[in-house]
Amino acid sequence: MTIFYLDEVDSTQEYLKERLKSKELVSPIAIVAKRQTHGQGSRGNSWIGADGNLFLSFCISIKELPRDLRLESSSIYFSYIMKQVLEDHGSHVWLKWPNDFYIGDVKIGGTITNIVKDDLVCGIGLNLVTAPDVFEKLDVEISLENILECYFNYLKKNIEWKHIFSKYKLEFRKSKNYFAHSGDDRIFLGDVSLQDDGSIVSDGQRIYSLR
Repeated sequence: MTIFYLDEVDSTQEYLKERLKSKELVSPIAIVAKRQTHGQGSRGNSWIGADGNLFLSFCISIKELPRDLRLESSSIYFSYIMKQVLEDHGSHVWLKWPNDFYIGDVKIGGTITNIVKDDLVCGIGLNLVTAPDVFEKLDVEISLENILECYFNYLKKNIEWKHIFSKYKLEFRKSKNYFAHSGDDRIFLGDVSLQDDGSIVSDGQRIYSLR
């Protein structure tokens, strides 16, 4: 994985998507920024922050992804691997369905995925050293370089979805006290059932993360 470092960018996700479309960049490649002024968060919200936090977007060819991974659930897959990296360094971070990183009851980051032609683009934002109001920062000290090295080493293993999911489904119970959004609908996760492909079923309707 080739990594490009930028001092500042509006959004690592948009930066990478635009250059993939123009063929200026090709996968596999990652963009890391020191500062992000208008990053993409859930439901069109912005994810911005200061020096020292993680602003990462990377892309992988779809054909290189695990064969049993549904693209609709890729945010769970890539989020859980990051969660594993942080947990390996002593963090108590957990993953709320489908793509939010939490410490206790407070969000510290999240993941978003998009498809650009034949590539999957994944963006991850994490409050490593500072956090705005109503958010929290990571509960352990770990360098940005260490996180990236460990994370991309995990990705090289091309771990099957079934192995990631076997761990995630045990953690899903922590999401049961929270809500998630599907379009304009607010869904209480205590009333849903988690499916083997990462989707949830609510009132008979199957819902994928689609992020």
